[in-house]
Amino acid sequence: MAPEATVRERLAALTARGSLVREEGTKPRCLACGHRCLLAEGKEGVCRVRFVRDGELRVPWGYVSSIAADPIEKKPFFHVLPGATALSFGMLGCDFKCPFCQNWEISQTLRDQEADAWAGPRPADAEKIVATALAEGAAVVTSTYNEPLITAEWAGAIFARAHRAGLLTSFVSNGNATPEALDFLRPLVDAYKVDLKGMSEEGYRRVGGRLSVVLEALSGLVERGFWVEVVTLVVPGHNDSDGELRDAARFLRSLSPDLPWHVTAFHADYRMAGTPSTDVRTLLRAAEIGREEGLRYVYTGNLPGRTGSGETTFCPACRAPLVERRGFQVLACRIGADGACPACGTRIPGLWAPGVANPPERPGEPLVGRAG
Repeated sequence: MAPEATVRERLAALTARGSLVREEGTKPRCLACGHRCLLAEGKEGVCRVRFVRDGELRVPWGYVSSIAADPIEKKPFFHVLPGATALSFGMLGCDFKCPFCQNWEISQTLRDQEADAWAGPRPADAEKIVATALAEGAAVVTSTYNEPLITAEWAGAIFARAHRAGLLTSFVSNGNATPEALDFLRPLVDAYKVDLKGMSEEGYRRVGGRLSVVLEALSGLVERGFWVEVVTLVVPGHNDSDGELRDAARFLRSLSPDLPWHVTAFHADYRMAGTPSTDVRTLLRAAEIGREEGLRYVYTGNLPGRTGSGETTFCPACRAPLVERRGFQVLACRIGADGACPACGTRIPGLWAPGVANPPERPGEPLVGRAG
C-alpha cells in the first residue's frame, strides 16, 4: 500500500465529531479556520484532515505526531513564565502551504508525498499527555508543530485537563482563525502566538491564506483577552522590505504597544532551500522599525547572541534589563510573579505566574507605574 494511503487511512480512523461546524442546508461548513470550507459528503477541507463522513464533520482526535518538552522561549513566548518548560505536542496537517515551512514534514502531510513518507500519527490519550507534562516538570502545555486551529477540538480536550492540573496552555498558530474558533478557544487557551507572515495580500496568497483574515483574528485575540505574542519570520525577497515591516509594526501598535513582536531569521528550508538566510543587519533593521513605530517589546530571534540585547526584556519606563536570554536559555530573570520591575515598580504585561495576568495596555491608556 502506498505511504499516502496508509497515512490517510490511519488519520481517518483517528477522528471524532467536530464541534466547530455549522449546518448549511445539507452540507456542514467547517468553522475551524478562515477558509470556512463548505463540504459535501466524502469531501475534505483545505487542511486535508477535516472531512465529512455519513453527513458528519469528522475532525482529528486521539493522536499526536510529535511530543517533546521544550523551553517556553522556543515557541517563542518571552512574556510567559521565563525559563519554564512547555510540553509541546503536534498533530498533522495545515491550512497553509508555506514554501519556507520549517515543520513541513508534519504540516504538509497528505499534500506532499515526501512528508507522508516521513510522518505518521501515534494514538494518544489526553490524560496521559497531561501526566507527561507533570512528569517533565512542565508549567505549560502547547499545541504546536502543525497548525493547531485545524485540530482545535482535540487540543481543547487536552487543555481542559491541563487547566484542572494547574497548567497554563498555549497555541502556536498561523492566526488564520474565525471568530467562532476564538470563542471556542478562549476558556481553554491562555497564550496565543501568531505568525504574521507579512503585510501583503499577494504574499498571503502565495502561502494559501488571506491577510485580512489574519489581521481580523489578531484584533479578535486582543479584544478577547488572550495573551498574544507575534512572530514575523523575515524572509529575504518575501516580506523583508522596510515598508512591509513598518506596516506590520504599525498594525500591531494599533492593537497595543505592549504586544511583543519577534522578528526572526529565516533559514533555508523546504521549497526555498536556495534562498539566502536572513542576515544580522536585516534583523536589526526590522527590530529598529518596530521600536520606531512605538512597540515596547521587540525581540530578535534565531540568531542567538548575534543581535546585541535583542533577546532581552527591558522595563519600558526605566530601561532596567528584566529578563536576559541567549537563544532559548534564560541567563537572568529579575521580574517577579506580579510582573513588576524591581527598579521602578512598572508592571510589565504578560503571564509571569500561573493564574496571575498583567494585561497589555490598549491605545490611549497610560502605562501603569511609569516612572515620573
